[in-house]
Amino acid sequence: MSICGVRGSTPAPGAEFVRYGGHTSCVALAHDGEDPSLVLDAGTGIRRLTQVLDGKPFRGSILLGHLHWDHTQGLPFFAAADRPDARASIYLPEQGDAAAVLGRALSPPHFPIEAHELRGDCTVAGLDPGPHELEGFDVLALDIPHKGGRTYGFRVSDGTAAIAYLSDHSPTTLGAGPEGLGEYHHAAVTLVEGVDLLVHDAQHTAEEFEAKRTFGHSAIDYAVGLAEEARARRLLLFHHDPPRTDDALDAIVAARRGGPVPVEAAVEDTTLDLP
Repeated sequence: MSICGVRGSTPAPGAEFVRYGGHTSCVALAHDGEDPSLVLDAGTGIRRLTQVLDGKPFRGSILLGHLHWDHTQGLPFFAAADRPDARASIYLPEQGDAAAVLGRALSPPHFPIEAHELRGDCTVAGLDPGPHELEGFDVLALDIPHKGGRTYGFRVSDGTAAIAYLSDHSPTTLGAGPEGLGEYHHAAVTLVEGVDLLVHDAQHTAEEFEAKRTFGHSAIDYAVGLAEEARARRLLLFHHDPPRTDDALDAIVAARRGGPVPVEAAVEDTTLDLP
């Protein structure tokens, strides 16, 4: 698994963000010994995937959890997919004419070209909730609450390991939950149950959360609680708040050492091997 972008909302350039990275959401999955073929979100971090492919074209599928800028802005800058020998099947949560919905942002006057003008074999389609087989992976897509448009969380397995990816998640929409940070609701628990790795929205600290609970994201302690509730084997904090510095992320991880589920913070331009 290649971590290509880790930030939420906007990129975060600058010296204080170098170690964890400043690109927005993108994770790429590959079968053993193969190039990445299943991409989760296409924030500015997807540009890094061109480097991972090292001159080869992208041939695979891109799953968009939702259509906010920080999850789509990298699409027209993904050079490995914008070439005649590439194939990119782009899927977004079902909501009518998928190409037209994506085209609201990727078209003039907001952007100089439309998706169909990208070179190569590029298709855009809606994805219904439920199980799917994509690029040799078993994918479960379920609706999860997040402000401002239909949003999916994903569970992805290759038959030997499974990850859950809930990059943007607002569980307080469904109630306060046992700690006041949101419900451990059915969709979230179903996606996360027993996974080898949970990649989860961790944009806010518990101290910040009261003032920001309407923003549509999770508290870090909710992600930890969900991992414990659903028996995930490992938690990767993701979608870091743009102002959250490297030193602040270090402190967040250090404070959570020794818990029942190992906790790390996602680092851009790294690769994780799963069992």
